[in-house]
Amino acid sequence: MSDALRVRGIVLPEGEHRDLYVTGGTVTYEPIADATDLGSGWIVPGLVDAHCHVGLDANGAVDEATQEDQARADRDAGALLLRDCGSPADTRWIDDRDDLPRLIRAGRHLARTRRYIRGYAHEIEPDQLAAYVAQEARRGDGWVKIVGDWIEREAGDLTPSWPGETVHQAVAEAHAQGVRMTAHVFGEPALPDLIAAGIDCIEHGTGLSVDLVEQMAAQGTALVPTLRNLENFPKYAAAGEAKFPAYASRMRALHERRRETIGGAYEAGVAIYAGTDAGGVLPHGLIAEEVQLMADYGMTPHDALGAASWRAREWLGRPSRLDEGVPADFCLYPADPLADLRVLSAPARVVLRGAVVG
Repeated sequence: MSDALRVRGIVLPEGEHRDLYVTGGTVTYEPIADATDLGSGWIVPGLVDAHCHVGLDANGAVDEATQEDQARADRDAGALLLRDCGSPADTRWIDDRDDLPRLIRAGRHLARTRRYIRGYAHEIEPDQLAAYVAQEARRGDGWVKIVGDWIEREAGDLTPSWPGETVHQAVAEAHAQGVRMTAHVFGEPALPDLIAAGIDCIEHGTGLSVDLVEQMAAQGTALVPTLRNLENFPKYAAAGEAKFPAYASRMRALHERRRETIGGAYEAGVAIYAGTDAGGVLPHGLIAEEVQLMADYGMTPHDALGAASWRAREWLGRPSRLDEGVPADFCLYPADPLADLRVLSAPARVVLRGAVVG
């Protein structure tokens, strides 16, 4: 018997019933007589967590054993492609492991001095930002990440981390280096400069207004809202209440209107992708919950799943459909996830690089 595999079922997003074969780590639709049968169901291109942090926990960088546990948790949940959205740890060793997800790194967070979580970021001043963007562009895989806003102690509230001119210079430097830039932003004030500068993506985006989402849609700026993490805003508010009551009030207000804000971005045509923000205070392996939340916020099941599969893969420059000859990275589900997104919580099979890993 050969090492080939066969799976039968509905291949998404096309919705066609096919016999899909795996040989040499790639997809083929040419029949292989002695292929091992993996079963039948709904076949979905490997899921994508477009905002997570492998190598990071609430206290900073973690060791390789913990990194492996994090990557395995994502893989077992069906997330086979991860955009690692900022980590202080060196995770390059994962690239040599065929049984772990593919990583697209954004280097280490770039934050203003004493304006982010301790141990996470390069903490720098505005005149250093462009140089650090160039540095992290070389360390990453096509992305860099800046912290667009955080608590300013003197103001007692979220304020922009960088002057507008600095933001424009940083985005220009990223593009000159041939990479895309994204930014953590919770509140409102930092967003206009970031979007006007041509930033490629906004993370969280709870401070977006109607005019800004229209601008994002027009110029192709993406949004990764990390809905699972937005549920924690009341906790963040409570933790900061004693020292920063204005910040606590703002976080509660952002939380209260989060569905209207993110739903408005979707209705305006902003490209939205699924990301869990796992690796800080949240565990890995939450991609199915994130997709379900996207539907709860008003996205159609097709768009919600696409935001965590074929559309996200295309956005990140990876094969988006299970076409002839592409790497065999897919999940098999026992029922139609478009009819009930809860199906995503329990893949029947996970195939990565042509091998069954779950």
